[in-house]
Amino acid sequence: MNSIRLAPLAGITDWPFRLLCFEQGCDTAYTEMVSALGYVYAPKQLAVQTLLERHPQEKRLILQLFGKEPDYIARTAAALSDTGRFDGIDINMGCPAHKVACSGEGSGLMRDPALAERILRAAVKASSVPVSVKMRLGWDENSVNAVEIAKMAEDCGVTEIAVHGRTRQQMYAGEADWEMIARVREAVSIPVLGNGDIFSAETALQRMEESGTAGVLIGRGALGNPWIFSQIRALQRGEKPASPTVRERMETAMRHYRMLLEWKPERIAVNEMRKHIGWYLRGLRGAAQTRARVNTMENPLEVLALLQSIADAGEE
Repeated sequence: MNSIRLAPLAGITDWPFRLLCFEQGCDTAYTEMVSALGYVYAPKQLAVQTLLERHPQEKRLILQLFGKEPDYIARTAAALSDTGRFDGIDINMGCPAHKVACSGEGSGLMRDPALAERILRAAVKASSVPVSVKMRLGWDENSVNAVEIAKMAEDCGVTEIAVHGRTRQQMYAGEADWEMIARVREAVSIPVLGNGDIFSAETALQRMEESGTAGVLIGRGALGNPWIFSQIRALQRGEKPASPTVRERMETAMRHYRMLLEWKPERIAVNEMRKHIGWYLRGLRGAAQTRARVNTMENPLEVLALLQSIADAGEE
């Protein structure tokens, strides 16, 4: 059966959100990206350790690393793969954020295949768990080199490749090019997974069938919607996907909130949860006004009471 995964998303895919997705049928998730340089110089820093936390009920979890120094990547991969906490190491060659990409990390590595090769070989040699890579199609439309990078990665010993169907310059604009993802899949013998514009269960199955990929990574389509994983699983079983009720959405949002509050300082949890609540509210009547209210609330009990009232009203 095709792998249905939660894509790594900086500032979003921490363990509370991953756990909700796992419970809905996601089979593999990735940590938020971890800086190899940051780990080498400050491995016990709270920010670093927070990114590395894993809930005991999580399923298959892959650690995603980013950086541009092969030695730091190797040292971090060796140290963290030996902890037994992660099921794989993924090298980030896809992040399009300006601060990351324009410093030569993330999708910036697509502009330097020689350096990317040294990084991948170093990671594979150092890691005691399988090494994968997540990448884009290239830097821009004039330098689409995903096929060449994929062949190189396979030669380095990488066990699987995930491809986001856009170039770095596209960021998230336009449509993901699944035909190019299919070309990457055809060029190598290791599993290739596709990523980009999966916002429904029907689209997920259609893209996998058309491209022949081993699975999909779902990012933005899972925001406020962990049920997309159970909906895909239902379709795979030949069943009709069920949509969550308003009560189910609000109860999940409240549970999500409580997990964050138990794990992180209240101020941080309140701030981080605002974006998630906005996603959980999407499509509901009065969502914009409710989101605006939530963004001014500092007391989590008030927010939880508001979400409870929406859940109760949804049952009327």
